[in-house]
Amino acid sequence: MNKNQNKRSKESLKTSPPKIVQWWYRRRLVLPLIPMLPLSLVFTCMAWLRRLLFFIRLKKTHNFPVPVIIVGNVTVGGTGKTPLVLALVEALQEQGFRPGIVSRGYGGQGPFPQAVQPDSKASDVGDEPLMLAQLTGVPVAVAPKRPQAVSLLLAEHAVDIIIADDGLQHYALGRQIEIAVVDGERGLGNGWRLPAGPLRESKRRLRKVDWVVVNGAVPDDLDDYARRLGLRKHPRKLVAMQLQQTGWRRVSDNQEIDVPDGESALAIAGIGNPERFFNLLKAQHIDLLETRVYPDHYQYRTQDFYNVSNEVPVLMTEKDAVKCRSFARPHWYFLQVKARFSGDFLEQLSARVKPASVANNDTNAEARAAQE
Repeated sequence: MNKNQNKRSKESLKTSPPKIVQWWYRRRLVLPLIPMLPLSLVFTCMAWLRRLLFFIRLKKTHNFPVPVIIVGNVTVGGTGKTPLVLALVEALQEQGFRPGIVSRGYGGQGPFPQAVQPDSKASDVGDEPLMLAQLTGVPVAVAPKRPQAVSLLLAEHAVDIIIADDGLQHYALGRQIEIAVVDGERGLGNGWRLPAGPLRESKRRLRKVDWVVVNGAVPDDLDDYARRLGLRKHPRKLVAMQLQQTGWRRVSDNQEIDVPDGESALAIAGIGNPERFFNLLKAQHIDLLETRVYPDHYQYRTQDFYNVSNEVPVLMTEKDAVKCRSFARPHWYFLQVKARFSGDFLEQLSARVKPASVANNDTNAEARAAQE
């Protein structure tokens, strides 16, 4: 291994999230973040001005002839959007819809816009879009400018509804439904905007969305949790989501396997909230010999595992697996999960989508009639 490869592996290997992320997700502002408050004020003003430009139509919002569902969050980092997107695709297909998915393509190098195929490279299209394409089989497209991705899908596929993964702040894309996802364990952190805190937008933004889905660690009293999120007057927006483990698969060939309780293993995670994954493993009484935290959307290479024995099982998330499959060893496994929701959230969503779909179809019919 050359010196640069060794340096890269050491830099990527951490046992816990970056210190600033740990500070962000404390309940109160900690001393090292105070000097960042002026920058947070600047960020807040710029974000407000940007949204104002869309509101007064100095910046264009692109609307499309099919309903668009936005899945996003008001914080940086992982909150569990991908399992929610998978559940939405399944629910919409059961209702007879033909969904398509668009994404930014974080971690992908392009070119953009680009259709995502099951055999695409994560380095080109991003890890999450690739995983969504492989798991759902529905059309997926990526582009930093999401309207370009939507246009590509509509031009090449007979989709009749779009799910935008991580597009809450992408106001250039028109939408009919907004769903914000909140990490139930970390919440909104210290409540401050970037860079003094983890918020992209104020928590007041949650009052404007259609649903707030809380991923894990939700107390029995949802009304109390709603107050913590500033939703005291909107408790019905709140939906509890739990990730149910559905089994383990081998990374190299996707075959189902058993990882017995008490297994000793190395665990890796290149996701927004790696501690959630490690806690899932501990709940299975797996003996974690070591945990390695990599940056979100990290592109793994063989040299990242040069010091890992071939006999030691390596456990990872499904998002990590799509980037390790080409060089995976026989004892590397990933955990599959499925989202479960409180109440009748999916039924409510389907009921909300149908009128929007009918309205869009009526508008299209009127436009065609006018052209004739």
